[in-house]
Amino acid sequence: MRFCFLVEEHYRNDGMPLDVVRRLTDWGHQVDVVRPGSSLLDLGGLVRAGDHDAWVLKTVSGGPGLGLLEAAAAVGLTTVNDARAIRPVRDKAQAAVIAAHRGLPVPLTWAAARWEDLARIPDAHYPLVVKPADGSSGRAVHLVERPDLLPRVGAVLAGEGLLIAQPYVPNGGTDLKIYSAGGELFATERTSPLHPGRPHRERPVTLAPAVAAVAAQVGEVFGLDLFGVDVLLGPDGPVVVDVNDFPSFRQVPHAVSTVARAVLRLARSGSSWPSVGAVPAQAAGHTVPAVIGGAA
Repeated sequence: MRFCFLVEEHYRNDGMPLDVVRRLTDWGHQVDVVRPGSSLLDLGGLVRAGDHDAWVLKTVSGGPGLGLLEAAAAVGLTTVNDARAIRPVRDKAQAAVIAAHRGLPVPLTWAAARWEDLARIPDAHYPLVVKPADGSSGRAVHLVERPDLLPRVGAVLAGEGLLIAQPYVPNGGTDLKIYSAGGELFATERTSPLHPGRPHRERPVTLAPAVAAVAAQVGEVFGLDLFGVDVLLGPDGPVVVDVNDFPSFRQVPHAVSTVARAVLRLARSGSSWPSVGAVPAQAAGHTVPAVIGGAA
């Protein structure tokens, strides 16, 4: 098979996905690596020629690669993940709306373009977790213990664009990261970034059935095949606090071969938008409010 991997500069030396590229090549497949953030791209040659069996995206939030992947899907080419599934999880505000609407266990969520507007959240909901709506890899996530500490965090987040805030979910100080590779689920446990004073730990753990069910539901709700989901074990059970497409798969045994096999399966099964001119049924008429709130 022939693949086009879109790899942005942030991941140019990253083992995921470059080790996957090498593994697919070792297995006899042809892989072209395109760096959309640092190359002059011949869009006609890349997209309209349709020479690749599947396009695969590993990009930062807000990077140029997603638009190129969507262009490939719009002319009927197969993409991994499905191009329709990526943008909704890149926008954490939109993801929170979709997750709550579809019954996933998520915290109450507010969104605001200015941190000052978050001051209207009732004191009873503190501590709050505040982060950029387009953040990734745990960047700029802050725990606000009390309302009087909000201005200090707000000053740090100034210029980050849309912010979201959620009540802190009481937990044991560790996050569960569930990885999915084409339906195979793997769990790891790591020290929460909200508790930096604790010794760092990250290790594979057994995936509990209740958590596995939630992770599988995340994949169904968002239409993702390669994804990670951050889960906290709160007083009322598992709570989803973040979803990301094509994660690092850290601590997953044999991660490179697992992801490479998943890419092959997904490419053979096909995943693409309808041709240009058609409107995906699930996207038609769908709008997302700018300010959100919903019960977990």
